[in-house]
Formats: sequence, C-alpha cells, structure tokens
Amino acid sequence: MRTLLARTLPDVDVTIADDGLARCGWVGRDPEYLRYHDEEWGRPLHGDRPLFEKITLEAFQSGLSWITILRRRPGFRAAFAEFDPAVVAAFGDDDVERLMADAGIIRNRAKIDATIANAGALLALIDSDGPGALDRLVWDFAPPPRPETERPRSLGDLAPITPESTALSKELKKRGFRFFGPTTAYALMQSGGLVDDHVVGCFRAAGE
Repeated sequence: MRTLLARTLPDVDVTIADDGLARCGWVGRDPEYLRYHDEEWGRPLHGDRPLFEKITLEAFQSGLSWITILRRRPGFRAAFAEFDPAVVAAFGDDDVERLMADAGIIRNRAKIDATIANAGALLALIDSDGPGALDRLVWDFAPPPRPETERPRSLGDLAPITPESTALSKELKKRGFRFFGPTTAYALMQSGGLVDDHVVGCFRAAGE
C-alpha cells in the first residue's frame, strides 16, 4: 500500500528497489544502505556502548558520505576494541599512531583524539550517574513524536539542526564530549530513533 502511495505522489522523495518496497530516497540501491535503512535507521537505539559507537561514527562521518562509514564499520569496531569505553579511554600515543596507519578506518587525528576523549567522558558519566547514564541523557532530549500529518515528504523538508539537537550537543560538550555539534547530534537522533524521519510513502514510516 505504501508503495502504491509512493508511486502516486510524485513529489515524495522515495526510491523503489527491486523488491518493490518504497524507501526514503537517500537509500538508493546500494545493498548496505538498504540493510541499514531497513534494520537500523530510525529504530530506537539504547545502551551506553551502542550509543558511544554511533556518536563516534557520526563524528567520523562529518564531511563524508554515510556509506563510507558503513563500509568501514567492521574496521572501526576492530580498531576501537568494539567500542569498549574502558579500553578506548586508555589508548595512548602508540595507539593513536596505530590508528593513523589503519586503512580500515578514516584516518583523521582530530577525530581519533576526540573518540579517546569521549570514551573518558563516558566513563566519567557512568561513574557519576551509573550504568545507562549516556542512554538516559541522550533520550532525555528526544522531542515529542511528530504527528503523521507533519511527516516529511523529503529529507530536504527537515532542518539539519533542531532546538533538541542543539541542547543535546551543548549538554554532551559540557560533560566533556568532543566533535559533537548540533548537526551531528541531529544525525544521531535520526539514526538512533529519537525522531522518525522516514518520509511519506516509505514502508518504514511510523515504525513499520
């Protein structure tokens, strides 16, 4: 039904893959993008370590395409000890040089340094507020659900920064997190399901 809707609304930004399903137009036909859109993007993400991983990947994505990050995610996980914050926070200069030589990730020294600092900030947050502290903090900034009548018809309908993403960025920076501006914060909100930005006509709209 959503596929038919998408076909009859030409101003809706969707793409229809070989399986006949209508998806958000940014997905295209790349198999990894299809899987990510269907299984991850916009689904509620919880847990300190999964959120630390996503914050890290969103920061590394800045200035690059998301598919570049997705294709390197196994490399990122191997390089950053499966995003165990206790291990990453203990990385020293030798680890930074190792990472700068690792072709399996994006070799950006500022972003590598920020990831190590963010692991330390996460440990401090957990020490202060207990396990699940990052999860609770991030989700405290989730906006109220958008009415279906206001669902975007394309991602171009959406502002890259919202009051909630600005506030989340400010709070995490206050807690010692780096390389996490309001735009990156909103990307996290989209991918982590704090907002549902699947467009009109997408089969995943409204949590399907």
